[in-house]
Amino acid sequence: MKIKVLTNDEFLEFSKRFRPSSMYQTVEYALTMNNNRYDSLLVGLVDDDKLLAASLILVQKINGFRYASAPRGFLIDYNNTELLTTFTKLLKKFLGKKDIVAIKVNPMIIREVYDSKGNSVLKNVKYDEIFKNMTKLGYFHLGYNNYFEALKPRFEAMIDISKPINQIFKNIDKGFKAKIRKAIKNGVNVYHGDFNDLNLLYEETKDKYPRDLKYYEDLYKYFDKKNSIDFYYCKLDTTEYLKYTQKKYNEVHKLSFDLGNKLIGSTGNNTKIINKKLQVDKEVSLYSKQLVEATNLLRDFPDGIVIASALVIKWLDTAYLVMSGYNEKYRKFNGTHLMIWKFLARYAKLGFKYFNFGGVSNIKLQKNKYKGLNQFKLGFNADVTEYIGDFELITNRPLYFVYKNSFGISDIFK
Repeated sequence: MKIKVLTNDEFLEFSKRFRPSSMYQTVEYALTMNNNRYDSLLVGLVDDDKLLAASLILVQKINGFRYASAPRGFLIDYNNTELLTTFTKLLKKFLGKKDIVAIKVNPMIIREVYDSKGNSVLKNVKYDEIFKNMTKLGYFHLGYNNYFEALKPRFEAMIDISKPINQIFKNIDKGFKAKIRKAIKNGVNVYHGDFNDLNLLYEETKDKYPRDLKYYEDLYKYFDKKNSIDFYYCKLDTTEYLKYTQKKYNEVHKLSFDLGNKLIGSTGNNTKIINKKLQVDKEVSLYSKQLVEATNLLRDFPDGIVIASALVIKWLDTAYLVMSGYNEKYRKFNGTHLMIWKFLARYAKLGFKYFNFGGVSNIKLQKNKYKGLNQFKLGFNADVTEYIGDFELITNRPLYFVYKNSFGISDIFK
């Protein structure tokens, strides 16, 4: 057996057949990262020209030292100890000769799966054995992080969309369904954008995420070659918003007037009518203020307002929510809720089996600084997969010693 540098086509064919697989182990992702200050290698373990394992390896050079990563791990059967042992030994030798000090590996080895309520629905019975074998082979586990300190999130939210669409909607949180319906009534619509609209996403995410516009453009450029990426934006139709607000205002105003007439002509105990009118009058006040807002929005933005956007990558049977953002000023219109529901319905109809929401934090934590993020993704009834976490494998011990003592191993691949 030997390690071989693979062509793009060789790697693609293997990655398409292998399970589990990820969009982060693709040629398109490699090309994207090449344009973002990373070198890349596509390597495979071959035996008599038969490809047994493979991996995309990203390499970053820092102050003269080369450090590698395998996002979402190697494409290999981690249950096959003999195969993993051979691959590890040969890969260490291969990378060491290229003066790569170490490689960080983030395998898709499942530890446990939880439902949206935090209940365990699956445990990997072979987990302890796999973990033990990896540490014996020299992989140093970097700990069970709870947030987003790893190469890729250790916890990932995903929903099965192979079910009937009405069942998918039924399982969504009751409050979320109300927000989706309200967004539609308010005149919110979802549109399919393109490369020229990516600046919308960047403007909504630039203060929250480290990625720049070029990263989104590169993702789109390479994944779009095989129609594997979609960009969407959510827009408030200010004309429709004003129409809906005027309609609601007229309804509650008439109801308030009718209740007032009932009170004038009523005798005896009219507490129920009084309480009803007090509640309706609050709605009159609410829609009166909203009517002023809607009128001003139509005046200032006659063509509508972009309130949210998202980038989705399609790989094998899964659609990945790579990035999403929203305009905080118009958060109340629930554009992101509507957009996610549209995604679930669209990709289910297209035949995809899963929708991957991306990373979440540890849902078992009582005190969680990312509680809002978790609640949003799990509100669509997503399950949470807990992975094994990051490992580091030293591939050139002399250089690693110098690197570690001179600079420290910083978390360069966050």
